[in-house]
This record gives sequence, C-alpha cells and structure tokens, in this order.
Amino acid sequence: MGESQRRESAPAADAEERSREFVAGLSEEEIMLLRLRDELYDGRWDAMLADLNDRLQGKPYVFKLAHRIQDDIERIERLNRFERQYNVDLAKYL
Repeated sequence: MGESQRRESAPAADAEERSREFVAGLSEEEIMLLRLRDELYDGRWDAMLADLNDRLQGKPYVFKLAHRIQDDIERIERLNRFERQYNVDLAKYL
C-alpha cells in the first residue's frame, strides 16, 4: 500500500472507530430511536422529527413513544449531528 492510500484510509478508520465508541455509549432510548428511524422512517431523521413535532402539536402521528417527546427530539438531534459530522450511519454499528 502506498503512502497516499494509507493517509486516505486512516480518516475512514478513525471515523469507524469513533462511531463504534459513540454507539457503545448510547442509552437504550437512543438505540431504540436509531432502530425506529430505520424501520419506520426509511433511515430519515427529518421524517421522524416531523412526526414527533406533529404529535406535539396534536396533529396525526405514526407511533407512540413511551418516553417524553422533547427528550426524544433532543436525542435525535444528538444522533443526527454525530452522523452528519462523521458521515456515518450509526445503525450500522448496533
């Protein structure tokens, strides 16, 4: 492997390790949200957030969560921020 190939693969390896560590530290609620996002919303945070916000506003919504909606919205924002920052799909590491 040439020097340029090693330099290119290092960031990918770092992102993967960082993702594994991040997922290892997730709460049960955050893991549930990742799974629901993939199963009910085709992996889309925006659709899931829209659904939760509709519920907060009394509009029709897709599913009921056992936990407070505002807490879930904050969890989703945290997970989504990490995925965008490192360009990863955290569900891959569950």
